[in-house]
Amino acid sequence: MTEGVQGVAGSRVQWPAVRPEVVAEVVAGLSARLQKRLDGAAAKLVERPVERTGEDWRIAVDEESELVLHAPGGVVAASDDVRCGCLLAPACVHRAAAVTVCPLADGEPPTEQAEAAEPTEQAEQAEQPDRAEPAVAADGSPAAAPVPSPGAPQGDAPAAGTLGAAERAAVDQLHRVASAALAAGVGGTGAVLQAELLRAAHRARLAGLHRPAAAAVAVVTRIRAARSGEPDHRLADLVAGLRELLGLSTALSAAAAADTAGPGVAALRGTARQVYTAAGGLRLYGLFSEPVLTATHAGVLTWAVDAGGGLHTMAEIMPHTDAAAAAPQAVGAGNRAVRLGDAMLSHREFTRAGLAVQGATRSAAGRLGAGASVRAVRAAGAAWTAEPAARLWAEPPAAQVARALGAAALPPEVRPAGGELLFLDVTLLGAVPYGPGGEPRLLADCGGVVVALRAAHDHPGLAHRGNLALLATAPGLRLRVIGRLERSARPELRLLAVGEPPSPQPLEARPLEAQLQPRPPIPALALPADRAGRVNLGLERLQTADLALPPREAAPPLATPPAGPLPPATPVHLLSRRVEQAVTGGRAVLALGSAAARGDRARLRSAGLATGASLLEGLLATAVDQSRDVFGRVVADDHGAFAAAWLAAAWYEEELASALCATAWSEEVPGNQP
Repeated sequence: MTEGVQGVAGSRVQWPAVRPEVVAEVVAGLSARLQKRLDGAAAKLVERPVERTGEDWRIAVDEESELVLHAPGGVVAASDDVRCGCLLAPACVHRAAAVTVCPLADGEPPTEQAEAAEPTEQAEQAEQPDRAEPAVAADGSPAAAPVPSPGAPQGDAPAAGTLGAAERAAVDQLHRVASAALAAGVGGTGAVLQAELLRAAHRARLAGLHRPAAAAVAVVTRIRAARSGEPDHRLADLVAGLRELLGLSTALSAAAAADTAGPGVAALRGTARQVYTAAGGLRLYGLFSEPVLTATHAGVLTWAVDAGGGLHTMAEIMPHTDAAAAAPQAVGAGNRAVRLGDAMLSHREFTRAGLAVQGATRSAAGRLGAGASVRAVRAAGAAWTAEPAARLWAEPPAAQVARALGAAALPPEVRPAGGELLFLDVTLLGAVPYGPGGEPRLLADCGGVVVALRAAHDHPGLAHRGNLALLATAPGLRLRVIGRLERSARPELRLLAVGEPPSPQPLEARPLEAQLQPRPPIPALALPADRAGRVNLGLERLQTADLALPPREAAPPLATPPAGPLPPATPVHLLSRRVEQAVTGGRAVLALGSAAARGDRARLRSAGLATGASLLEGLLATAVDQSRDVFGRVVADDHGAFAAAWLAAAWYEEELASALCATAWSEEVPGNQP
């Protein structure tokens, strides 16, 4: 069967994925002359029509030459799988342009291979409960850490906790190339420099440095998204990726220089596969499910709570090769059966039911294993207002925010399950202008703190935005919600699920004065019985009939913006915009604006941020400080000092933003009261 795919400029999801090491190998085979033409060739190739025949993707380069990508399971796994019919092949620019256009594959095996290997893997897990599984990120998406192939060279065998010669060389190369990418900026990090970073990542992976290797691959993916203008690109994600990559390489270099050993070095190395340990018997109660949507994968992540209040996850995430089908695939995954023992219920059904599990296995991040030894049967669920789920809402909001901020600083493979989630009781205030720009936001009162509620995902194929718009029509509605903390100078939450709140105090239990006062009608949820008082906002659409609204004349008045003086704004943006400018424009662009930044340094000092002013001054000084030869030409260096200054400023800005976010959720902050 032949499937025609029309190429769209700036889109790479219609192409097969490619292993990072394949990109590095193919690009390295080009001559210096062809490397200079690579970016232009890739821009032309992405506009060419693509035809898929089985496991082959075919692109007509010209009237006489055809490019064929053999991708079993949708992944190009070897350089020999990229074939071109031109005279210069295999050292032609067409092969390199093709792997540059293709999205990068993660560490998961292709779909067909994974399904074929599943019985064997389950049998191994039954015999070895501590076996390892491919890593999965905290949000449920497949982790970027690749899995080393069997028999791959691992270099020397250093003592536990120390770095060997192969690891030190890999760290040095990774840090050098990452610094060069930072100095070049997004515009200057073309396909050749991206391939060098992928080669360094592959070398680090073979040396056992899985966490830095995964960070490098993630940085290349985000640079590609920035250069092509993909709609899901966020500059903050790219800044965070570079900060993590340079931070890991700097910390490993420091450990190598000091020749230190310990668990800290092992944490910096990371692991390629999650280790599942025996968890015994578990009584699980479903909480909610959320869609997972990335450039290469789509599916669903389901959350559950055990009898002791611990959180667990189960994922149903599969690769996709078509952006248009990604959202329907994610929504449809909610109707697929939970892969746990012999349980015969879907993910969406499990959010309102329970499971009794025997022989359970669990990773450090809370993901449940599905080995052959696991037994599970359907059981009764629990309301959010009943134990054990109710204890999740008992923690004060400020403590939950502190916990979420702490969890965000941990690596995904060791981050506690649900560490980033907030469980809050809120009262909707309506959609009002909010924030510096005055955009309409759905506001809610959370125990005296005004919180802006945002959609967890902006994709139009998901139900988040429509549900949020409908909730905005019901000011006064009391809800029990689950969401992810959005780090901001004002309290913000990305909604994942909503449910019915605890029952109000009975009339007879109130004081006599309160009993005599008439109770105004307020909105309430009127969900069907099969929804068990909760809604998965990304998978299920609320209807107008699901809201019991009072008559228009009896409805409570619309909310007004928070009263009272707002807290003085901390000018952290003066530092963060320079940090971001270095990422987008590179060292040269940052050097051009050094003279105009004198006022920024003065404003930072006047706001009490003397450390931030010093870090900004150091960053600009290193950007300008470049040696020149007798002809006035810039002498190339390793950009080490510039990368170190940028990393210090980026980490300071990160910690300052976290502190401001924690302060924003305090009831004592002026302007937080509704």
